[in-house]
Amino acid sequence: MKRLILILALLALSCSKGEAPTDHDAAAPAAPPSDHPANVLQVEETMLRDLRLTTTKVERRAAGEGVTVVGELQPDQNRYAEVGSPVTARVTRLLAAPGDRVRAGQLLAVAQSIDLGRARADRDAAAARVRFATATLERRRALADRIVPRREVQEAEADLAAAQADLRAAESALQAFTLESPIAGTVIERNVANGALIDPEHVAFRIGDLANLWLVAHAFERDAVRVAVGATARITLAAFPGRTFTGRVTFVGRQVEAASRTIPIRVELANPDLSLRPGMSASAFLQVGNAGENVVAVPVAALQRVRDQWVVFLPKSDRAFEIRPVGRGRDLQQEVEILTGLTPGETVVVDGAFLLKAEAEKGEGGGAHEH
Repeated sequence: MKRLILILALLALSCSKGEAPTDHDAAAPAAPPSDHPANVLQVEETMLRDLRLTTTKVERRAAGEGVTVVGELQPDQNRYAEVGSPVTARVTRLLAAPGDRVRAGQLLAVAQSIDLGRARADRDAAAARVRFATATLERRRALADRIVPRREVQEAEADLAAAQADLRAAESALQAFTLESPIAGTVIERNVANGALIDPEHVAFRIGDLANLWLVAHAFERDAVRVAVGATARITLAAFPGRTFTGRVTFVGRQVEAASRTIPIRVELANPDLSLRPGMSASAFLQVGNAGENVVAVPVAALQRVRDQWVVFLPKSDRAFEIRPVGRGRDLQQEVEILTGLTPGETVVVDGAFLLKAEAEKGEGGGAHEH
C-alpha cells in the first residue's frame, strides 16, 4: 500500500511540472528601447567621407515668376584700376604680388627708361636751349627800354619757359620712376616680371576692391524688359555648391545685342570674406513681374522620394540625419516650394541627399539602421 502511495505522489509531481504557465509567465520580456529613432538615419564614418555632403539653410522668399541668367563675376568697375608705365621702361624692382592688399598710393614696382642715350641727348639739347634762351632774354631786357620792343622781350620769356619745360621732361626720363596703385584694394593680376620691358600699352597690374563684385549676365530681351533695377537676385556658383548668395540688380542695358538678341544685366553682390573671385561662373534667379506671396523653398536636389513620401535630410550630428517628411508645392526654377514640415533657417542636405535616400530605403519597414 505504501508503495502504491509513493508511485501516485511521483505521478502527481510529474504532472505539475508540465502544466501551462500562468498569464504572468507568458508575457514576453519588453524589448530594450532602440538607440536610434526610426526617423534618424545613421551612416558609417567611411561612407560619410565619400558622400561629400553640402547643406543649405531653408529660405523664405518671393514666389513670383522669375528667370535664370548665367554670367561671370567681375570686379566692381567703380573700384577697379589698371596700372602701367607712361614710357617704355625696364622693371628693376617688384613690390607687390597677386593677392596682396594695397593702399591708395602704395608702390607696386620701380622701373627705368631703357632709352637712356636718347634721353641724355634730349637733356643736353634742352639744357643748351635753356642757356641760350636765358642769355637772349637777359640781353633783350637790358635793351628793352632803348632798342628792343617789349614784344620781343615777351617772346624771349616764352622761349625760356618752353626750354625749361623740355629740360625738366628730359631729366625725368633719366630717372627711375615708380608705379603706384591709384586705389585701395587687392592685386588681382600682375603681368610683369622683374627685368621685363613694359610700354604705355602694357597693363602691368590689375587692382580691384573685391569686397563688392559685379555679376554681368545676359538675358533674352523678352525677359530683360521685365527685370527692374533694384530687384533681388538669388545667386548660385559652381564653386560653392549648396550655397546661395543674394545680390541686387543695379543696371539693365538699354541696347539689345544684335547677335544674341540679349540685354546685359548687372547684379551687385557683397563679398565681405573675399571668398568670391573675379572670373567665377554664376547663375542668378531674377524676379520678374509681380513678386507675389512669400514661400518656403529648398533646392531641388534637397528633396527626395522615400517610400511614397517626399522627405529632406537634416544633419543632427556627424553621422546622424533626421529623415523629415515634407509637403511638396510648386517647382520654382532650381528650387521647390515646401508647404509643410520645414521652417526658415533650418539646415538641409543638398548634394548627397540622393545617396542618403538610398541608405534610408535599405532599412526594413522604413526604420533607420546602422552598418
